[in-house]
Amino acid sequence: MNETGLSEEEIRNILNDSKGQDLKYERVLSSMCTYPHKIAVQAHMQFIESNMGDFGLFRGTYNLEKEILSLIGDLLHKADAVGYMTTGGTESNIQAIRSMRNLFLQSSEYQNSANSSKNSDNKCARPNLVVPDSAHFSFDKVSDILDVELRKASLDDELKVSVESVRSLIDENTIGLVAIAGSTEFGQVDPIKELSDIALEKNIFLHVDAAFGGFVLPFMKKSYEFDFKLPGVTSIAIDPHKMGLSTIPSGVLLFRDFHQLESLKADTPYLTVSTQYTLTGTRSGAAVAATYAVMNFLGKEGYRKTVSRCMELTHYLLEKLKDMDVYPLIEPVMNVVALEVPKCDLVRSRLAKEFNWQVSITQNPHGLRLVIMPHVSFEMIDSFVADLKKILDSLE
Repeated sequence: MNETGLSEEEIRNILNDSKGQDLKYERVLSSMCTYPHKIAVQAHMQFIESNMGDFGLFRGTYNLEKEILSLIGDLLHKADAVGYMTTGGTESNIQAIRSMRNLFLQSSEYQNSANSSKNSDNKCARPNLVVPDSAHFSFDKVSDILDVELRKASLDDELKVSVESVRSLIDENTIGLVAIAGSTEFGQVDPIKELSDIALEKNIFLHVDAAFGGFVLPFMKKSYEFDFKLPGVTSIAIDPHKMGLSTIPSGVLLFRDFHQLESLKADTPYLTVSTQYTLTGTRSGAAVAATYAVMNFLGKEGYRKTVSRCMELTHYLLEKLKDMDVYPLIEPVMNVVALEVPKCDLVRSRLAKEFNWQVSITQNPHGLRLVIMPHVSFEMIDSFVADLKKILDSLE
């Protein structure tokens, strides 16, 4: 740090130069984030100093958060769900599983097992969590942080988790199941109704990672069962900063029952509030205001239009690619497309180097992955398809 500060003009020049090095979303077809809605940006700036870590100082912002939880709870068929706004899906997933683990460790069954192991040479088994093989990498972080064994269930031919595989991995130390509503790689939705039935049968928790799909599925023409309408679903992660068009970082974690949230309680005696349930201390009140603003500005009708347009663009892309004999690995469920192309790693690299397109790769099966977000336009797709054709033609 310099002894004296730089001028405003110098700072602006440095920031402008740095911003110019960032890739603009108009060349990005790999991200599940997009430009936030302008009303979200305005609200974010208005509440920029609000700290939800000590919400007793910011009661108005806290009231907005409660409104958001009710709005999203209602969207997910449980208006009285409890929770809080997180930084996004990773934090939501960590906290959901942390709640499962805490309640499992407090259970009489586990305590009896632990007491029995103290009187023998056996160690009490680690709690385990059953997740789809398609689960987001945040669950690997969950396993490391919480010391929970991660058991990955195989996928079926449609890249949904296999119910039979899930069932085979459950034992007396299974704390819960995870289902995906909009997988990161393929946008697929797991058979959550069947997983809900298993969770009820085994008396274990079921967390639904709907970080992406939560602001897509409720607004599609086709109906999907994935939320609190299913009695076995005990928690849901959903990200307003993705298809919800809020600012970063805006995530939401909701629990069906208060005792799940209560298991995360920490005493905070030096704040204006005596208890926190959150993972982070300081939390952005600006993200709260941004989410409240955009959700109430757009309403369900606005989100239906947004999702409808993204799906229209997705189908437009598929029609353009069909003329090139390029097809999806699976029929897209939502606005995520995985394409079967030859030498897809090379194609991805050349798209970036020669045409400045950012796309990504799916691992199993291997394919070119595109996410058709609200910043995508018909012209953008035409341009991308033309550049992709040049590369594919050169490979023949």
